[in-house]
Amino acid sequence: MRRLVQPLVLTALAACCAAAFAATAPDQVPHGKLPRWAVPESYALSFKVDPRQQDFSGTTVIKVDLKQTSNHIWLHGHDLKVAKVSVTDAAGKTHSAKYVEAAPKEGVVRVDFADTLKPQELTLSFDYTAPLNMQLQGLYKVSHEGQPYAMTQMEPISARYAFPGFDEPDFKTPFDISLTIPNDEKAVANTKQIKQVSAGSGWKTLTFSTTKPLPTYLVAFGVGPWDIVAGPDISPDAYRATPLQLRGVAAKGEGHRMQHVLSETPSIIHALEDYYAFGYPWDKLDLLAAPDFAAGAMENAGLVTFRDWLLLLDPDSPAQYVRGSFNVNAHELAHQWTGDTVTTAWWNDIWLNEAFATWMQQKVTMKVHPEYRADLDRVRGAQHAMDNDSLVTARKIRQPITGNGDIETAFDAITYQKGASVLGMFEGYVGEKTFQQGMRQYIQGHKFGNATADDLVDSIAKAADKGKDFKQAFKSFLNQPGVPYVRTQLVQKNGQTVLKLSQSRYLPVGSKGDAKHVWGVPVCVRYATADGSKVNCELLEKATGTIALPGASANTWVMPNANASGYYRFGMGKDDLAHLGEQISHLTDAEQLAYADAADASFHHGDINAGDLLAALKPLTASRVREVATAPIASFEWLDRYLARTDAQHAALDAWAKSAYLPRMELLGYHRKAGEPDGDSLMRSTLAGFLALDVKLPEVRAELLKQGDAALKRKPDGHLSLDAADPDLLDTALGVAVQERGKSAVDALIAELPKTSDPAQRNAMLAGLSAVEDPTLAAQVRNFALDKQVKVGEMAALLRGSRETRAQRDAMWQWAVGHYDQIVARTGSFAGGRLPGLMGGGGCSQDEANRLQAFFKTRAKDVTGAERGLAQTTEDTLLCAALKTKQDPQAILH
Repeated sequence: MRRLVQPLVLTALAACCAAAFAATAPDQVPHGKLPRWAVPESYALSFKVDPRQQDFSGTTVIKVDLKQTSNHIWLHGHDLKVAKVSVTDAAGKTHSAKYVEAAPKEGVVRVDFADTLKPQELTLSFDYTAPLNMQLQGLYKVSHEGQPYAMTQMEPISARYAFPGFDEPDFKTPFDISLTIPNDEKAVANTKQIKQVSAGSGWKTLTFSTTKPLPTYLVAFGVGPWDIVAGPDISPDAYRATPLQLRGVAAKGEGHRMQHVLSETPSIIHALEDYYAFGYPWDKLDLLAAPDFAAGAMENAGLVTFRDWLLLLDPDSPAQYVRGSFNVNAHELAHQWTGDTVTTAWWNDIWLNEAFATWMQQKVTMKVHPEYRADLDRVRGAQHAMDNDSLVTARKIRQPITGNGDIETAFDAITYQKGASVLGMFEGYVGEKTFQQGMRQYIQGHKFGNATADDLVDSIAKAADKGKDFKQAFKSFLNQPGVPYVRTQLVQKNGQTVLKLSQSRYLPVGSKGDAKHVWGVPVCVRYATADGSKVNCELLEKATGTIALPGASANTWVMPNANASGYYRFGMGKDDLAHLGEQISHLTDAEQLAYADAADASFHHGDINAGDLLAALKPLTASRVREVATAPIASFEWLDRYLARTDAQHAALDAWAKSAYLPRMELLGYHRKAGEPDGDSLMRSTLAGFLALDVKLPEVRAELLKQGDAALKRKPDGHLSLDAADPDLLDTALGVAVQERGKSAVDALIAELPKTSDPAQRNAMLAGLSAVEDPTLAAQVRNFALDKQVKVGEMAALLRGSRETRAQRDAMWQWAVGHYDQIVARTGSFAGGRLPGLMGGGGCSQDEANRLQAFFKTRAKDVTGAERGLAQTTEDTLLCAALKTKQDPQAILH
């Protein structure tokens, strides 16, 4: 890091000012929150940016409320070369000041005043230059077809790379933004452009309207030769009196591909306004397709940024991208209320932003596109979170923040999917209308300000007329990690059928965790009656409890998580689980997913063996619902990759998969049919990838190899014929071709990627390359991942592949260790939490865990977030090894 100290300009003042600075007795460097005795009131941000250059310049003016007498203040800045800083007091007198990097790694800065100042409003002014970041954070540089662009990603703590300021979420203020850019470039920002003036030879200055109060992490703008296309104005409604301007922003030449997402957006906005009874709060809405991006998307107020493949769609785009576009757009637009209008007060409550946006997106999708089955996405998301939440190293939803690493690793399945599932569970407990009333009160009560978890829980409790017990139950899921494990047993008591309940923390085989945890769990069970089934619910607040099952039939069956609405796993005796499996047709789709998770959880808990697991899951494969039919695949892959050891065991698994899925694959065929439901396209894609790349069925691979070979043929213009394959199968077809054709296919894809700007085709080529199995070619692909022709945000797609076998994982490990500095240099700290998993993930032995720990012992502390990633990757590896030791592979044959 450069240590930047600005000498005083006026020589005559040098001696007195030096004495003043020397006399400063600064308080302790704030490595956590900044002190609240200096609070920003507004910002004026001016940037001079030419994306073709390596650096930019800026002037930042901050009005600050100084609440106590001081000769300094604390704020944030990272890699900023400050040429001048001055402080103007309330009387208009300007004082010299000095910019000192007090904690360069964290980006904490002290501004020392030449004079001690009493409490008053101060105006701080900074002139500085800084590099355009190359690691997708702050104000960063990317390119598309050789054209450079500059754009922002400030969340969570990267605004400090772009301008000096108070880079914490509860410092919400208005911002005035102006951009001086080359005459041939365009710019967009959070708000509408209100002015343009010449700024000298070849330059112009654009001024944007003042924002409503925002935290620094939601400030956004972009500069480049953008296509800016008008979408339909979003019509007024009961909550918004004027039309809302909607636009799409894309790299040059790509704007025409934004019509689909722009046509879908008005329905999302209206659904959100209806739910919250609160009009969209900003003065316009731009959706920007970023040429490269570290996240999936970012909810910047009025200027929402996305990975380009989520917005750039064609009539034949893969179904997963069309659905993904709607779902991610709905998530980010939900943030305009929960996150932007009401912002978390501190990063320990980031779930207030992300869990709510995830939960709300699912409600919007169910309303606008019920065929997308967001209800099942909710269940699958919760189950994904449960896998992580089963680790002793799992975060709490409200995880205390001990440093920047805790902030940067808070954007995980616990925050998003667990948080959303917990919200849905308590919504079901109090009722949808009541929950909505509480949410409306929460938004109104904290609009354009900040909120905490207590504020939200209090609003829901007040609307529901619930007291202490409700709040304790809700907070039991926020303030402790883990998945409740609700064990059930049917008994007869006084002539009535009763379900006995006990709860503990779910811990898989090999876990060193403490199972003695108790939550306030709203347990709802479905059970058989003479005329069908009924649902009954109880709040299980202690280690044990019961639920009466009035009207239960003599040989009743019980689904212990009715509608899969609860965030918990259930356990039951082996015979009871088998009995429940016989009733699959009586369960809802969501309940069938819960049943699949229960079977897999029982296996990982050591209660059933591999044969029992396969038998329990087999009935699900016949479901007409894609999400249910494919639910067993993850369990199968674990057995195939880690447990099966002999040819006979692998053959038995292959036969299971073939009988379960090949008839469906053949019925669907290998090409999209005109007018078919997108669910069929998604099923085709999922089954093709599974059967061709995991199970390696020869008949499926042969069909896909035909498409892969066709795609790899060169056209007269020298490009590959990527359009020759079915767009939903292109990635798998290229993967099969890479495995079958070897170097010729790898070389062709590596040569083509830099010449292809289409994001869906790029993603398919990356997936194809990541399927490489030959050790020499795998090394070639990994080396290519470090090439600048692979975008920073694409690098992990190449490095995650080729690790199914121990030999492949060893090769990946040796390569990663040898290229560690290059990997870190490309990804930066933004991806630090994922770094150990990227290098050593997928392991299943003690020695793989040991080498990971040994390598990162001295390195993890130097990469923000890596310590948590190391702990979780290590635990995953050890749990896999313990289960592999516990389970008998011979059970696969029975």
